[in-house]
Amino acid sequence: MKQYRIDELRPMDYEKIKAYLDERFGSSHIEGVYWVPLDADLLDEVQAAHADCQPFYFAVALEATVISFEFLIRTRNRVRCDCIHYANEAQRDSIIRFADSIFETLKILA
Repeated sequence: MKQYRIDELRPMDYEKIKAYLDERFGSSHIEGVYWVPLDADLLDEVQAAHADCQPFYFAVALEATVISFEFLIRTRNRVRCDCIHYANEAQRDSIIRFADSIFETLKILA
């Protein structure tokens, strides 16, 4: 899986990040996994054309010492579709900016 991964989280950092993600995105059916909606203006042509598959998400997996931001852009409406694929450059850059913004907002040094 292609992803942006930050490791060596301290227990205090984990708690801050968990509270932040819980508040903004709620928890999923899988502990520590969050579904973050992709901005609609970042959709590629195929994703924009697939109205039934929208909205699109990327997953964030938070563990005690690691947070991973997956680069697979997916829908929660289907398991397989042409619109589900790895992030293009703009989407990838947006995911990385999102990840970095969490650390900036929470004043966590990574």
